[in-house]
Amino acid sequence: MTETSWKTAKLDELGFVGRGKSRHRPRNAAFLYDGPYPFFQTGDIKAANFYLTEYTQTYSKIGLAQSKLWKPGTLCITIAANIAESAILGIEGCFPDSVVGFVADPAKADVRFVKYYIDILKLQMQSVSRGTTQDNLSVDKLLSFDFRVPPLPVQRRIACILSTYDELIENSQRRIKILESMARALYREWFVNFRFPGHENVKHIPSLIGKIPQGWEVKPLESLMIDHIGGGWGKDVPDEDHTEPAWVIRGTDIPDARYSQVADVPHRFHTVSNLRTRRLQTGDILFEVSGGSKGQPVGRALLVTSQLISALGNESVICASFCKRVRPDAAGYGAEILYLSFVEGYESGEIEQFQVQSTGISNFKWTEYIAKTMRVIPPEVLRVRFRDRVAPLFTQIATLGLQIQNLRRTRDLLLPRLLSGQVNINEEVK
Repeated sequence: MTETSWKTAKLDELGFVGRGKSRHRPRNAAFLYDGPYPFFQTGDIKAANFYLTEYTQTYSKIGLAQSKLWKPGTLCITIAANIAESAILGIEGCFPDSVVGFVADPAKADVRFVKYYIDILKLQMQSVSRGTTQDNLSVDKLLSFDFRVPPLPVQRRIACILSTYDELIENSQRRIKILESMARALYREWFVNFRFPGHENVKHIPSLIGKIPQGWEVKPLESLMIDHIGGGWGKDVPDEDHTEPAWVIRGTDIPDARYSQVADVPHRFHTVSNLRTRRLQTGDILFEVSGGSKGQPVGRALLVTSQLISALGNESVICASFCKRVRPDAAGYGAEILYLSFVEGYESGEIEQFQVQSTGISNFKWTEYIAKTMRVIPPEVLRVRFRDRVAPLFTQIATLGLQIQNLRRTRDLLLPRLLSGQVNINEEVK
């Protein structure tokens, strides 16, 4: 492949560029939402790997009327909040004006190649977006960047090589979701619906939360923990007090860290006492108590596994100050069951009554939650039997997460070499 065959072009010279639409008038009116039309937001794009198919909000027909429905194959690029994140629409959907849509000209560009090129430019785009109040990448700034593009057949070849890794990553992510759903379904079946092995022969008796199987107990969440404590943020650079390095897992890292994917977790410095009392160990649970925009649910949880610690080089790990480190009582509920009870609480909406809004941020009444929320405690023999069933699922999840991390690392090492023309690609590929 020759250098002369590569051309320089702006993004709008490779296809159509336009901002998303989201007038939201009247502001956040309920009738705009909860319809059949996916509404992708910047957080959804950041959470996506390559193709964008999952979303947390939808539009109604009225919501769609004040927005725009984009076709699959559109490249979504965030220009506010999460700057320069990108993903390709796998289904039709809307997105707000904090997202730019790019539709490739089929005679000039492969949208996958452009997406990978934006990954290369991401840090530069974030750098020019920093402002005094809020980071913002304007469309004009986005269109100021040069894209060095080879002939279309070479773009396709490069995109095919790189997308092979992303397809393997997405396949592993699908397997992880299946394993997660299996663990959650088993928890719900045994401890919510009380259809555990041998349930047909167990009578139900009255309790504080209604009828429960005989021989079971009801206790507040706080009694199922050895202790719980907030995390720490630390400092970027060490000083005379902050001398101990540690990785800091934030609430926003939980979706990826659940799979041992920790490429973006920050490395900071802490005091000796803070790290001694807050260092995470296998079997701990992180619980998100603050963060996100107003109205966004908090309360996500993370089970700390040996694979997660290993993914961080077996160094010290701490959670951020807007999370809680929970140490389960192993003789009581145990780590896996307590973690799944948190997940069930999040999925069922149980946590919403303890969520409060303050200065545009979602917070959580943690002390009230653990004191007032009750859990049923099955006999020890049943707890042990359940843990024996779900522990292999969590091990598989963590192992797949490490595989994903290795795939991403290999792809990211290859990415700049392919997109700079350092790797020889046959231009005659059709």
